[in-house]
Amino acid sequence: PFGITGPANDQLQQMPAPAFALLTLAIAAAELKRATIGWVEPDFANWTKTLWKLRDNYYPGDVGFDPLGFKPTDPQAFRNMQTRELQNGRLAMLGWAGMCAQELVNHKTIMGTFDFYQKVYSGINPYETM
Repeated sequence: PFGITGPANDQLQQMPAPAFALLTLAIAAAELKRATIGWVEPDFANWTKTLWKLRDNYYPGDVGFDPLGFKPTDPQAFRNMQTRELQNGRLAMLGWAGMCAQELVNHKTIMGTFDFYQKVYSGINPYETM
C-alpha cells in the first residue's frame, strides 16, 4: 500500500505523513494502555513512593489480553509459558536484526537477495542479468 517499495529499512521514510501519524498514535495508545494496567498513578506529593512503582496485582507482561484462552491458570505453568514466549521473541529479534543487517549491506530486499544467490548458485552471473 501507499506505493512503498525497496528494502524494509527504507520503507518507514516513504510512509505518507497521515499514515505515519496514525501509526504513531496507535503505538502511543497501546503503550499508554499498558502503562495504566501495570503502573501505579504517580502521587507528586509523595513521588518517591509512587513514581515507577508497579501495581501489586500486576505481573510484568500480563496485560489481560487473552482472547483465545491460552493463558494457563496455574502460576508455574504461566511462568513456563512466559519464558517460552520470551525465548521465541528473542529469537525473532535476532532473525529480524540479521535481515535488517543484510539489507543495509547490499541494499536489496530479502527476496531480491534470495533471487541473487539463486542465480549465483545456478552458475548464472547475476550482474549480467539484472
